[in-house]
Amino acid sequence: MPISYQIRRSQRAQRARIVVSPSKVEIVVPLRMTESVIHGFVQNKQSWIIRTMEKLKHREQTLESFAPIKYVQDAKIPFRGDKFPLTVGSTRLKKIKIEFNNGFNVLVPVTLTGTDFDQEIREGLIRWMKKRALVEADVYVQRHADRMKLFPRSVRIKNQTSRWGSCGINDDINLNWLLILAPTEVFEYVVVHELCHIQVRNHSADFWRLVAAQLPNYKQQKIWLKTYGSSLMMGL
Repeated sequence: MPISYQIRRSQRAQRARIVVSPSKVEIVVPLRMTESVIHGFVQNKQSWIIRTMEKLKHREQTLESFAPIKYVQDAKIPFRGDKFPLTVGSTRLKKIKIEFNNGFNVLVPVTLTGTDFDQEIREGLIRWMKKRALVEADVYVQRHADRMKLFPRSVRIKNQTSRWGSCGINDDINLNWLLILAPTEVFEYVVVHELCHIQVRNHSADFWRLVAAQLPNYKQQKIWLKTYGSSLMMGL
């Protein structure tokens, strides 16, 4: 088979599952599953594994240099785990206007003097990203909270330098705005993670079972954050 993979037997595993990271493919299986069954399982999932590996490779290349050096025409802006081209235009409005349609169109007020709007564009993009992060966070909360019967008192987008999210004693959820730069699956995972803390305040086995009940492949997102988190924290 063209795919190289490792087998890990686990007492907790009730069925075979696949964990794909940028450096390896791991098959987690129950203790008594035979190797012939394991190999057949991997063969059936071969196309999915290859697609996932290619996607991770693309993201790795995309995120090598995360933020652009300058926010100018044709710069590449990170968003939702990918990068999109920046187009710069002008507007008679008093504030920078940002539109997104498979790329960022930034309109700079004609009243701004000079020819270098690098800092103004960067600050405008950050404001836009924070608003977008709140909208998407609300979508994920609505998707999972009712199903889990776990409802936060509030959801807020924060500037955080070392954490992706937190859940306070009063069930207030805070989320790092930089998650909007990550793949949507990663953002959704962090939201579910914090929702689960409403019920379980630690990272015990019960907590991770609660996460897995909502997102069976959550470990893929944990791996992404571990791999790219330090680059993501550098922000725009």
